[in-house]
Amino acid sequence: MARTALVVGASGIVGGATAALLRAQGWTVHGLARRPAGEPGVHPVAADLQDAGATATALAGIDPDAVFITTWLRQDSEAENIRVNSAMVRHLLDGLPKPNRPRHVALVTGLKHYLGPFEAYGKGALPQTPFREEQGRLDVENFYYAQEDEVFAAAARDGFTWSVHRPHTVIGKAVGNAMNMGSTLAVYATLCRETGRAFTFPGSAAQWEGLTDMTDARQLARHLLWAATTPAAADEAFNVVNGDVFRWSWMWGRIADWFGIAAAPFDGVVRPLAEQMAGDAALWREIAAREGLAEPDLDRLASPWHTDADLGRPIEVVTDMSKSRRLGFTAYQPTDDAFADLFAQLREDRLIP
Repeated sequence: MARTALVVGASGIVGGATAALLRAQGWTVHGLARRPAGEPGVHPVAADLQDAGATATALAGIDPDAVFITTWLRQDSEAENIRVNSAMVRHLLDGLPKPNRPRHVALVTGLKHYLGPFEAYGKGALPQTPFREEQGRLDVENFYYAQEDEVFAAAARDGFTWSVHRPHTVIGKAVGNAMNMGSTLAVYATLCRETGRAFTFPGSAAQWEGLTDMTDARQLARHLLWAATTPAAADEAFNVVNGDVFRWSWMWGRIADWFGIAAAPFDGVVRPLAEQMAGDAALWREIAAREGLAEPDLDRLASPWHTDADLGRPIEVVTDMSKSRRLGFTAYQPTDDAFADLFAQLREDRLIP
């Protein structure tokens, strides 16, 4: 039976991977973004979710079997994050035609559910790792919780099923994305190779030495599709990671090897990428012009602040996926292969030399 999906944030890392998987599985895919990228096989829906009326107009006539919410807008404070991002979810779900058949809504959030919002990230009393879904919410305001509450309220009103997906740091391709560790590290490694600067781990000793995991966007897309089509997964929240664990003391060398550079020894000093790359915009423009790259704007490829937040955490971060495994999700993605696949794609698309 043909199925129809609405992917919200289709031009982003997660939305792009999800749209690609759904197309490959034979779904009709509508991709909503403020400025749709025009991906082949995706029906573009241009809408600003902050505008309720315009959103409803853009969604008129679209009656999807599944809705995948993979977008958010970063604001200057958590109060504004809550106000803006909860309204975006509300406008989306209010603007959709009421379902005349079973519908599923999947919301992508993340590990800030357990670690706290940007203003209190990794601080205070935190749950024990590995993080498990039953650990629940922290006693702090968080836009992820506000987004969830909008989904829960709309589900109770309109009768659809839902799922919440909490990935760790996502590896995937998107230009102009606000949280993009993979592209950030690719650009940083390229700059180090260009200048002869040391490829220096920017984060904490806890991250260098401790265990961690990550989430390939393709793995997350598989998880989203699984939850949308598996009755046992309805009305549940899930962690979703690749399935392996690693230490950055090992992964840093793997990334350096891919770019043909040496990884600098870690001396325990935090050296944020935001400082290391602060003056590199002009140099990147020179590299882009010389190599014929597709994107000369460093800020559209790299998000050092986000990579610094992840790699600077003072605690080990590992995520439990037992809930999904028990319900039948068995996909696995080695994280070093995820980085290598992304770097190869960035090179093929002329985003790095």
